[in-house]
Amino acid sequence: MEKSTKKFQCATLYHNQALKVEVESAYVRALPGFSIVGMVNQSIQESRDRIKSALSSIKYKFPAQKITVSMSPSDLKKEGSHFDLGIALLLYLQKESLTCKDFYIFGELGLDGTVKSTTSIFPIILSLASKEESLRVIVPQEILQKINQIPNVQAYGVENLQDAIEFLAQEEVPLHVEDFSYENMIEIEGKKYFYKKDFELDFSDIKGQNRVKRAMVISAVGMHNILLEGSPGCGKSMSIKRLCYIMPPMSMKEMLESNAYGCLSGDEKELNAQRAFRSPHHSSSKPSIFGGGSNKAMAGESALAHNGILFFDEFPHFSKTVLEALREPLEDNQILISRVNSKIKYETKFLFAAAQNPCPCGNLLSNTKECRCNELEIKRYKSRISEPLMDRIDIYVQMSEDFESKSEMDSQSMFDEVLNAFIFQKKRGQFELNAKLSEKELEQISNLDKESQEILFKAVSQFGLNHRSTHKIQSIARSIADIAQSNQIKKEHILEALSYRRR
Repeated sequence: MEKSTKKFQCATLYHNQALKVEVESAYVRALPGFSIVGMVNQSIQESRDRIKSALSSIKYKFPAQKITVSMSPSDLKKEGSHFDLGIALLLYLQKESLTCKDFYIFGELGLDGTVKSTTSIFPIILSLASKEESLRVIVPQEILQKINQIPNVQAYGVENLQDAIEFLAQEEVPLHVEDFSYENMIEIEGKKYFYKKDFELDFSDIKGQNRVKRAMVISAVGMHNILLEGSPGCGKSMSIKRLCYIMPPMSMKEMLESNAYGCLSGDEKELNAQRAFRSPHHSSSKPSIFGGGSNKAMAGESALAHNGILFFDEFPHFSKTVLEALREPLEDNQILISRVNSKIKYETKFLFAAAQNPCPCGNLLSNTKECRCNELEIKRYKSRISEPLMDRIDIYVQMSEDFESKSEMDSQSMFDEVLNAFIFQKKRGQFELNAKLSEKELEQISNLDKESQEILFKAVSQFGLNHRSTHKIQSIARSIADIAQSNQIKKEHILEALSYRRR
């Protein structure tokens, strides 16, 4: 019995990452047939008819043999119609001396042989690019420009099956690596960072509120969690919605991760340095916030906010189960979803921002309206947020109805402060932003002078600060010192950090 095999590389999305799949085919002398094996889903099984029709469009005749296509590893579930092009090329090249030259091949086939894109191709290549230093890919022509945005990816676009065959028939592959260019890029200590300087929502729209704007700069510099409390209409949500535009630059790895996570939610966008901003409604379920599903552990809002901002408006109105479950991703910067048939870990390194009224009616802090709530209602309203959860909030700001005072602080000037502090941090050799540093890492860069150490010691004994609260005070003070371009944390930095503590 004669048998010959050929193979190519592809990949499938498994929860939040792309896993390599090796596809091989074999022609065996047996009763004619065409089968695909390797724990494949219905969309891959249906590809047999699409592939037959596409191959017939280029005058290919199926041999009177048994054709078997195998996808390994065989215990990994595979899904997606992007395997079509590679399988068709395997079958056509089976009797040829050509090979697929270590390419990853992606594309769905039309019945006439045209190569189409799918929603999974871009996130798959993004995920692969974050793990491999260089990739060689064949993709549909319609998404070639988008794929070329990803650095260190050699890409070739094809419009139809015949184009792919002619490309593989060439002795030398006419490929080049596109130099990734971005409008706003900064290089620090030999590493590139990217940012988007487009203030669609500007802090200049907010009248007054200088203290809040200062807190926003500090929050962005260190990626500190922040809670705003104030009367309805004082600018809580407006401020937080503008926070994502003054966030620090991202490294290429962070940008690839964020865009790959965004694609998981069906967010088809160009590769860019805009940090994610997720704002779920307070009626959202626990699985929608943290991920889950009976058969497949899908990413929730906390994972989609990775490297960006997760905003809870009307903070106390979220369900108790959601609020208490929020403690894990805030503390560990990751969340593990366990199911009987799968266990998946999502990174959740986000800035958590929240806004709430001071009481159920919202007028407790108002200068013009009378509060209609009694003490029991106010106590019950505020008790919805537990102390362990509040302990994970770095910055607390109580907003006043400050509508008359002028403020020269706009998003451009605030971002410049954040950028300068970011450069200062990176030149210090710091890999993470201050709020995401471990206790040991923070101690190495804290550098408190004698006076600031005494103030912090008094605050611990006077206010009964626990270990986590002390760590957060130091972290905030470090961010304030970075804004001031100070290597040492001084008295004024510690005092300002203490002023943002919830009393």
